[in-house]
Amino acid sequence: MPVKMPIALLACAAASLLVSTVPASVHPHVFAEARLDVMVNGDGTVKSLRHLWRFDDLFSSTVLMEFDKNADLKLDDAELKEVSDTVYASLAEFGYFQIVTTNGKDVEMKPPAQLMANYQDDQLIILFESEPKAPLKLDGKVDFGVYDPTFYTAIDFVEDENMAVADMPAGCTRSVIRPDPDEAIAQNQSTLTEAFFNDPAGTDMSKIFATRLELNCTAKDRLRE
Repeated sequence: MPVKMPIALLACAAASLLVSTVPASVHPHVFAEARLDVMVNGDGTVKSLRHLWRFDDLFSSTVLMEFDKNADLKLDDAELKEVSDTVYASLAEFGYFQIVTTNGKDVEMKPPAQLMANYQDDQLIILFESEPKAPLKLDGKVDFGVYDPTFYTAIDFVEDENMAVADMPAGCTRSVIRPDPDEAIAQNQSTLTEAFFNDPAGTDMSKIFATRLELNCTAKDRLRE
């Protein structure tokens, strides 16, 4: 169902990687720098994912104009609450744009208990924390990322350190995967349909281009040192 401005602009995508490989009409309009922190329990299970998205100045000013009801050129607590409620509702149907897989299988996440919005230095900041629906052990290959099937907004982890693990178990290795668009398409050619090439925003395959934090862990080393 269509959503009014600026809710549609808050549907976030890692689309900047696709400009050279998909139709010219599909490109990001909104940009955000992100941070992802994976929190780990003492038994080697994932406690939660902590997300921070900092939006570009142009989009942030659009949000300010839309939600600044008293026209004082700032967002007070009540206005920020309206922003957070709007974003929370609009992201729900997309699973809050999270990618979590373990050994190639999707992991279901609980909806975040709440979402916080802040407006600082002329930028909109979104923060939320989510937990796995079932216990998620760090065993084998576990991937985390963010993507949006609408290709509207590019969420960028500018530095590899912006995808971090708190209290990573001994024996786990961490790497940040930044897929090459051409290689990603070639590797997934058999699963990409004509619909993807005609209208990528109408499919769920944009996740193959998303930057991912990949953890590789052995079963015997789940516990921290």
